[in-house]
Amino acid sequence: MSELTLQVQPREEKGKNSNRQLRATGMVPAVVYGGGREPLPIQVEKRTLLNLMRSTEGHNPVFLLQLAGTDKSRHAMIREMQIHPVSRQVLHVDFQRVVMTEKIRVAVHVELLGVPVGVKVDAGILDFVTREVHIECTPDKIPAKLSVDVSGLHIGQHVEAKDLTLPDGVQLTDEPGRVIASVSHSRAVETAAPAEEALIETEAAQPEVIKRGKTDEE
Repeated sequence: MSELTLQVQPREEKGKNSNRQLRATGMVPAVVYGGGREPLPIQVEKRTLLNLMRSTEGHNPVFLLQLAGTDKSRHAMIREMQIHPVSRQVLHVDFQRVVMTEKIRVAVHVELLGVPVGVKVDAGILDFVTREVHIECTPDKIPAKLSVDVSGLHIGQHVEAKDLTLPDGVQLTDEPGRVIASVSHSRAVETAAPAEEALIETEAAQPEVIKRGKTDEE
């Protein structure tokens, strides 16, 4: 788990026009929710926010929001980040207050380790079915990612969510039997046999050609 300190400022004005003007100055409008308190409108410096996010591993960073000009601070995580579909600029951020001693449920990315035997030896295909799973733990124990070794998989075999290596204090909330990755025959191999059979059937079904006309004996 990585904790990132982010200074924030209270946001007095609201609405599309004020938010647009705010973004023009390099700031991003945001709101802090949860924790049994009223939503708090704030603004954060876009460059600082993005730099902090790039500096941490994983997709569930915990921020220590420090309100500028006060001694108030609160742990929070990003609940939603609105991105412009064309410019890819950050438009708005929703933070969720968290208590470091209380468990929360988050989605964590899955990493596959190794190359399956069925791929290296038998020219099979690795299908990465589930790329993230849900876990439950306190914010300080959120792993950057979860890993599973697939190097021993042969064609027709798979690994499930229960095969993931979970750190202490982390509990899987998805179905244990949920398929993470599987190895199957390549499409080329699967279609080769039917194609050959069709060719044989076609040749066998061809009618005998009877020549018409005079022969040497005639």
